[in-house]
Amino acid sequence: MINHHIFPLLQCPTCRVRPLIVETGGVRCPRCQTLYPFCDGYIDLMPRGAEFDYVSKYVSDEEQLAAELDYRELAPPLLAAGVRDRMLRRLMRWSKNDVALDNGCGTAKHAVWNAKYVKMMVGTDPATLFADEAARTVTLTKADSRLLPFADNSFDKVFAIDILEHFPLPVIDAYLAESARVLRPGGRMLAFSNTRERSPIQPLIDISRHIGRLFVKAGIYDFEREKLRKSDHVKALERWEDVVAAFERAGLRPVKVVFWNSLFTTFVEHVLMKLGESIIGRTRGRKPAGDVPTRVSAGAAREIRARQRMRAHLRAKGPVYYALLAVTLLMELDLWLFGWMRCGSYFILVEKPRQ
Repeated sequence: MINHHIFPLLQCPTCRVRPLIVETGGVRCPRCQTLYPFCDGYIDLMPRGAEFDYVSKYVSDEEQLAAELDYRELAPPLLAAGVRDRMLRRLMRWSKNDVALDNGCGTAKHAVWNAKYVKMMVGTDPATLFADEAARTVTLTKADSRLLPFADNSFDKVFAIDILEHFPLPVIDAYLAESARVLRPGGRMLAFSNTRERSPIQPLIDISRHIGRLFVKAGIYDFEREKLRKSDHVKALERWEDVVAAFERAGLRPVKVVFWNSLFTTFVEHVLMKLGESIIGRTRGRKPAGDVPTRVSAGAAREIRARQRMRAHLRAKGPVYYALLAVTLLMELDLWLFGWMRCGSYFILVEKPRQ
C-alpha cells in the first residue's frame, strides 16, 4: 500500500531535490529526471549512480535469503519479537497524529504491528524482503539509509530494531545522521541493538546456552538459521560508551535506556522454543506445512515447518497463542528485573533537540 500522504515528504535521493512529480508509473525528479517506479507494494527510491563501500548481505544475497528465511507471512508479536514490540510501544508512546519511520524495516513486521497506532507508518529497506501483509498495510520504500529519500524534519518518530549491529562505524554514523535529519525537532528515535559487553549475570545465562549445545550435539536441533541471520554482525559499537557517542555525533540526545539481560529469554530461545520446534517440525505422520527450501539443513527445515504450522494456530488466538503470550511475558521479566543492569543488548530512546 502506498499512502498518497507520503508524496509531499519525498525528495530525490540522487540529487536531493524536492518535491518529486507524481506520475502514473512512479515519482520523477524535476532536476535529474530520474523516475523512481512504483513496484509491487513499494516505491523504488534507491539513489542512482551511488557507490558504497559497504553492502548489506541482505542486499547482496537477497535471492538466497528470500528462499531460506520464510519471511512472507507474519505471525503475531510473540516471544523475543513480542518483547521488542512491547518495549517499542511503551517507549515510543504512539500518537494518532504521528508520522513514523521504520528505518531498516526488514520484513516490516514491527511497522505492521504498530501501523494502527499512528497516522502513517513508513518502512524503508534496501532489500525487498517485505512480508505480504506489510505490502498491503504499510507504505514501503526500497531505499538506502545513508541517502534517505525524505525531506528534512519529515517524521515525528523513527525506530531501528536489530539494525546497528550489522554496520561498520562509518555506516552507523551515516545511518544515524540521516535518521536525525528526517526526524523533526523534538521527535524521538528508538533503537534496539547490542554491543560486545557481557551481562553481570552471564554465568547464569550461559547455563541455558550449555543445555542448548548438548541438544545440538545430540542432533535434536541446530541453530543454522540463527547463524545465517547473524552471520554479518559487526558490532562496531563495542561498548555502551560507543553507543552514546554515536548518537551524540548525530545530534541525538539520550533520554532513556533499558538493558536486556536475557536470563529467561535465553532459556526460552535455546531450550524451550527449540525443543518445541524440533517436535512440531517433524515430518513423520504430518501433512506438509508448505514449501520448505531444499538447500537448508535438516534442523533449519524443521524450524521452518514448525513455524508454518504454528502460524495457523496463532492467528486463531486459541490456547497455543495464549501459552506463547505467557512465555513472552516471562521473557519480558528480563527487562523489568534486570533492565537497569548494563549489558550488551539495549533499548535506547533518544531525542532530537528543538532548535
